Amino acid sequence: MKMKETILEIKNLKKNYDELNVLKNVSIDINKGEVLVIVGPSGCGKSTLLRCINGLENIQSGDIYLKGEKISNRRKDMHLVRQKIGMVFQSYDLFPHMTILNNILLGPMKSQNRDKKEVTKEAEELLMRVGLLDKKDAYPRQLSGGQKQRVAIVRALCMHPEIMLFDEVTAALDPEMVREVLDVMLELAKDGSTMIIVTHEMQFARAIADRIIFMDKGEIIEESDPETFFTNPNTDRAKKFLNVFTFNTAKGD
Repeated sequence: MKMKETILEIKNLKKNYDELNVLKNVSIDINKGEVLVIVGPSGCGKSTLLRCINGLENIQSGDIYLKGEKISNRRKDMHLVRQKIGMVFQSYDLFPHMTILNNILLGPMKSQNRDKKEVTKEAEELLMRVGLLDKKDAYPRQLSGGQKQRVAIVRALCMHPEIMLFDEVTAALDPEMVREVLDVMLELAKDGSTMIIVTHEMQFARAIADRIIFMDKGEIIEESDPETFFTNPNTDRAKKFLNVFTFNTAKGD
């Protein structure tokens, strides 16, 4: 049996905003090729956790390790660490004055000093894979929200990250655009990408996750495989959360 390789370790992570404890002693290990999905009510600390992993937030205590190397609270070379941790936000963050292709080329060429011809070939292959090669010379304003989000995923992948973070990437999309983005993420999972996904899309979470973490009030309340979590959660808090989801789905919300 092949040994699992731990790629990311989060140990006793604490994050405060003044007197507000946003993350309380959070510890998680993520294996290479694993898809970890974090769910929970709004304001429970899910997105803050991703931002701490990517160095966008300082932490009060605890440590984060990527392949055994400590990456938490690094200031001088955090830009190098971020090349190994791709992050896709719900707001796309594409440069409006640049074409889609140039948005994708910018990071690999400027940060990694890679050859333009090589990166262009890779970018075009990835754009073809997500059905957007014909948009490479367009500008972000000419794309739908779902298309822009797929471009943001391609941009992150072109940096060859060790792990991908997805923070509510469908939250700002119209319902009909959600599926096209989720399909791209499902394909990445099939290819063995290591991913941490924060989402409110419960059916998607159940379909893509190797493991589910349920958070509430800055703490991990429950951790299990998706089938167990969705059919037989262990805690009353998780049951209540899932009952609200089931009720809203039944109403068609």
